[in-house]
Parts: sequence; structure tokens; C-alpha cells
Amino acid sequence: MSHASHRHSHHDHPHDADAFVGAVASACELRGLRLTPLRLRVLELIAGESKPVKAYDLLDRLKGEHAGAAPPTVYRALDFLLEHRFIHKLESINAYVGCHHPSEAHQVPFLICDTCSAAMEVCDERVSRLLTEQARERGFRPSMQTLEVHGVCAACLAQQESPRVAGLLK
Repeated sequence: MSHASHRHSHHDHPHDADAFVGAVASACELRGLRLTPLRLRVLELIAGESKPVKAYDLLDRLKGEHAGAAPPTVYRALDFLLEHRFIHKLESINAYVGCHHPSEAHQVPFLICDTCSAAMEVCDERVSRLLTEQARERGFRPSMQTLEVHGVCAACLAQQESPRVAGLLK
């Protein structure tokens, strides 16, 4: 197996809300999907966040903008975006994030910081492939994967370490 066949990366994706929303709009057009104004607005709100967002926070923001914004309408918009894999739901914290590759069907693990709530996609298909292989070896047919790893991100770790380092330097 060549090194190139391991296509993987551990880099962070730049946060570009406009490009993400544009990519989803293009994917909807190509697939003949209807991106209603409410679906688009929910997508924009999720895209505009640097961290996962909860449904009730989306509802609070939409109430001032859309007279018909109610829990069922927000959940229907979220269901549409999830069904077409434009967003991911982080089950362990019951929150939503935009997908870094909205034009590709894929399942990715997430690293979730318990300190600042940041969530990072691990864009390495070897992880999901390994889980699928392990399941099949056991006679199990997987239909969905949700892998969420909780811990502390590099930025929060650095912040936790800096007061100790500063104390040692005094």
C-alpha cells in the first residue's frame, strides 16, 4: 500500500462561513434539493458559529427574524441539513456543526474540547474504514457511525500551562 493511498490530514480547516454556505447551495442545486429560506438561515447561523450550536439557541435567534419559527420548523430544517449531510450532529453534546466537505458523503470522528466546546473533524477516512472492517469481521453490518472523542484542545491546554510556566519564571 503506497503512502499516497492513506490520504489523510490532521490540519484544521479554515472557518469560512460564506464559502461553506455557497458550497451547500451549489450542492442543493446540483442534486435538485430545495434550500428554503428557513433552511438557508439555519445553515447560515450554524456556519457563522465557531463552535457547535444547540437547536434552542438557533430557535432563539430565529424568533426575531421569522414569525413562524417554532421548534418543529427548526428541527425540520436541521433534519433536512442532516439528511443531506450538510451538517453533523454531535450526539454527546446535542449540538450541530457545519460539515467541512458538504459535497461528499462521509462519516468522520470529532474531537470535542470539554473546556471551550470547540469541535474538530478528523478528516482521515482510515478511522471510519477501520471501524467498518472491525464490525464486518464480527458479522455486524454498520449503518451509521458516531465517534466523538472528548478531551482538551491544544489552545486550552496551552492556556492551562501558561499560568504554571509564568509562576515558575517569577
